Amino acid sequence: MTTLKKGDKAPSFSGKDQDGTTHTLADYTGKKLVVFFYPKANTPGCTAEACDLRDNFERFQANNYALLGVSADNAKAQGKFKDKFEFPFPLLADEDKSVIEAFGVWGPKKFMGKEYDGIHRTTFVIDENGIIDDVISEVKTKAHAAQILGV
Repeated sequence: MTTLKKGDKAPSFSGKDQDGTTHTLADYTGKKLVVFFYPKANTPGCTAEACDLRDNFERFQANNYALLGVSADNAKAQGKFKDKFEFPFPLLADEDKSVIEAFGVWGPKKFMGKEYDGIHRTTFVIDENGIIDDVISEVKTKAHAAQILGV
């Protein structure tokens, strides 16, 4: 699981979003970047989390933040999720888990007594110079913007 912590250099990543556009860490130099990893598009917790970020998007923009959602869903599923809820930020379709593994959020999970490997809901806040400013592993899906912005 993630060993990244505040003060570490963020992993250099490259991934394609729902439209096939490539996003890299370098694209966000000079901006604060929120990279939020979620288990699966269109599930209740993931929807609540992404909608809370959407509803506070103007506050993020006003504070020089860009947002990037990441899951192992394919581009079509990410596109449907984005369109259905009108998210103003891209969603990476990380099917090969290269970004997920670079950030160390793939690992064993338990749900209803069963153990399996999956994405741990984790958010990384990266500063303008590519340094991790915060790692949020106890994500409050309905109040996630407040956790990030501290309001």
